[in-house]
Amino acid sequence: MALTGERGLPRRPPQARVLTDVDLGAALALCAIDPVASVLATTRIETAILFGLARTTGQVWGYPAEGPLEAVCWSGANLVPVVPSGATEAIDAFANLARSRGRRCSSIVGPAALVLGLWQRLEDVWPRPRDVRTEQPSMVIDADPRVDPDEEVRYSTLDDYAVLLPACVSMFIEEVGYSPIEFAGSAYEDRVRSLVIERHSLVRTTRHEQPDGVTGVVFKAELGAVTRTVAQVQGVWVAPHHRGRGLAAAGMAAVVRATRRDSAPMVSLYVNSYNTRALATYRRVGFEQVGTFATVLF
Repeated sequence: MALTGERGLPRRPPQARVLTDVDLGAALALCAIDPVASVLATTRIETAILFGLARTTGQVWGYPAEGPLEAVCWSGANLVPVVPSGATEAIDAFANLARSRGRRCSSIVGPAALVLGLWQRLEDVWPRPRDVRTEQPSMVIDADPRVDPDEEVRYSTLDDYAVLLPACVSMFIEEVGYSPIEFAGSAYEDRVRSLVIERHSLVRTTRHEQPDGVTGVVFKAELGAVTRTVAQVQGVWVAPHHRGRGLAAAGMAAVVRATRRDSAPMVSLYVNSYNTRALATYRRVGFEQVGTFATVLF
């Protein structure tokens, strides 16, 4: 059915625009309304403010097409909507722009209502996804952890890279179902290396060779998105033969302590609702649920 406006005349579908550097301050202000929900977009926009959009690998879309911004969407390797009001018109506008450009992202991720609303509008024209994860509790801690940190967890160094990369690949395969090196090649390796250089990778290692072939890594986690107020933990992994020994809780406590000391006062993450063991671990550390994310994986 066609949209109609006043006097029954056809109404133009909601439109978004591609933002420029001059719009980034207003875009960042929108993200600040809910810094946890918008952390993935915020970290990209903060980088663009520092270096300019031309040097980033994505775009920022804004709604409406004219006038003050009411919503934004980061469009890069991930499609990340930020709609503080939850306005249907903004979701329609971003979906219209995404339809016209075709799928270029590897995922749509963010608050569940926004992600699932976007996907509902795109699923008839975009390729079938690998998975749609509709319920991922978004959790936060902004105080000291409730369990003792693992004193052997530390920032990774480039000397760890040879054993860290296989651990990261193993985690990715467990989580997503395929090897990131097979499809992304050097891009994934470069990402792991850059996280080490930025001190956004934490690890516990052992000198003993492990039976699963992932020599040296016992626990690892990364800060996948870091803003001035929030750091989002991703890639939490314990080597299979070390599981069930409480290492995840102590390791995450160490990550929280280091992150709040060195990066941001608030630490967040999101986890699949069916991963009851991980949810219990994060709650034990002191994380509390503040919302729900969803992810569409391609």
